[in-house]
Amino acid sequence: MRRTGVLAAITAILAGAALITAPGALADGDPASDVLVQNSLFNPVDSGVSPAAQARLQALLRASARAGFPMRVALISSQADLGTASALWRSPGKYAQYLGYELSQLYDGQLLVVMPDGFGLYGARSGAHPLTSAEAGVRAAAPGPGPQLASAATSAVPLLARAAGHPIPASALAAADRSTAEGQRGAAGTQLPAGAVIALVLGALVIVVSWTLSLRARPLRLRRTVTQ
Repeated sequence: MRRTGVLAAITAILAGAALITAPGALADGDPASDVLVQNSLFNPVDSGVSPAAQARLQALLRASARAGFPMRVALISSQADLGTASALWRSPGKYAQYLGYELSQLYDGQLLVVMPDGFGLYGARSGAHPLTSAEAGVRAAAPGPGPQLASAATSAVPLLARAAGHPIPASALAAADRSTAEGQRGAAGTQLPAGAVIALVLGALVIVVSWTLSLRARPLRLRRTVTQ
C-alpha cells in the first residue's frame, strides 16, 4: 500500500510539472496557431476541401516561397475552427492580426486568413506598408463557405505574391495544375469497380449469415450433450 501511495504521488507531481512547462502555443486553444508553426496551410476537417484542392493550394504555397514570398494560409470554415478565439468569427481581419501576433516569434512572412465572408491579411506587406490595390482587392473579396475557401485562397496566393514583387513563375503555376490533375486521376484509378464492390458486399453478407446460423446451432449441441 505504501509503494502504491508513493507511486501515485510521484505520478501526480510529474503530471503537474508537465502541465506547468507545456508550451503556450499548445495551451492557447487556437488550432491554426499550432498547425501553422510548422506547416504552410491550416485546413480544418470540417472545411469540405477535397484532397486535390488542398494539394494544389500547398503546391502554390511552395512555389510562392521559392519565388521569395513565403505565405501561410488559414482556412476557417466554421466558428469551431477558431477554438478559444471564437469571438473573432466573421472578422477575418481581426483574426489575422490575432493569429499573426501569435506566430510572430517564429514566422514573419505573409499570413492569409480565409473565412466564408472574406479575407484577412497580416505580415510583411500589409503589416508595415499601405495596401496595394491588388492586396485591397483580396482583402475585400468574399470567398463563400466550404470548398470555396480553398479555391479563393488558390486565386489569392499568386495575386499577393505578384503585388509583393515576387510573382510566381507561369511554369510553377502550370506544374501545380498538372500535379492536381494527376492526383485526381490517381484517386479515380484506385476506386474499386462496381462489380467488385457488389461482390465484397455479398461475401460479407454470406459470412454474417453463416456466423449467425452457427451461433444458433451451438446451444442445441450443448443441450444434447448435457442430456446424454
